[in-house]
Amino acid sequence: MAERTMPGRFVTRFAPSPTGLLHLGHVFSALTAWEGAQGAGGDCLLRIEDTDQARARPEYEAAIYEDLAWLGLNWPEPVWRQSERLDIYAAALERLGQMGVTYPCRCTRADIRAALSAPQEGAEHLSPDGAVYPGTCRGRALADCGPGDAIRLDLERALALLGGQTLIWRETGRAHAGTHTVDPDIMRRQIGDVVLGRKDIGAAAYHLSVVVDDAAQGVTHVIRGEDLFEATPIHRLLQALLELPVPVYHHHVLIRDAEGKRLAKRNDACAIRTYREAGRTPEEVKRMMKGEGL
Repeated sequence: MAERTMPGRFVTRFAPSPTGLLHLGHVFSALTAWEGAQGAGGDCLLRIEDTDQARARPEYEAAIYEDLAWLGLNWPEPVWRQSERLDIYAAALERLGQMGVTYPCRCTRADIRAALSAPQEGAEHLSPDGAVYPGTCRGRALADCGPGDAIRLDLERALALLGGQTLIWRETGRAHAGTHTVDPDIMRRQIGDVVLGRKDIGAAAYHLSVVVDDAAQGVTHVIRGEDLFEATPIHRLLQALLELPVPVYHHHVLIRDAEGKRLAKRNDACAIRTYREAGRTPEEVKRMMKGEGL
């Protein structure tokens, strides 16, 4: 499992989910990626992360295209939609299963909360996905997977399979600039056995789909919000397991409201469509995004 780096032309991506309207935070992320690609003479891809079929809506996907075009951004065609790549994710899950580093999990969020409240399970820690999974289903055979079961990564087995290999990545974001090394002990305490998907329908969770798609699209620079910085070690681990190339990472600051809270899709007051309908220009919205008038 030798490390592979991404060669050649600068390629990045903006990958929104069509589960709500784009807001100023999305604009900042899209512009950061797009301007980075433009400055390097490369490409910024648009990817629609629509595997959450319970919340994804075609009208929100249409609004993504409209808002980005209104802002003057363009992208190479065709646009990838994750809902059209379920067989690819299923194959990645199958490969990890054959390596012996996944297991089925039937636990609900309520089950996990109950397990974490039990003294024998230890204290609760927060991972990129919330509470670190206490391992209730660890040890179940993959052949025991039933309808509705999630597929989790067995972190301990995955780390053992790497045989002590040192995993690194390069970060260019201001807050974390430098070379980082994956720390197995920190991963055990702060990340744990994350969900990778569901075998029965081939649906992949964010951690698996993002590394598979970035590699397949030749993304050389991953540009995203700093809230995802702590997820990078698990992405780096999956890249090593699946023998995928390693991009450069850049985690940018988050746009926050007047109270210092991160913007959310439910905050329609900051939606790009709201500004468009109020007669604002793209230049005015870009200035707002940069903090001039938030």
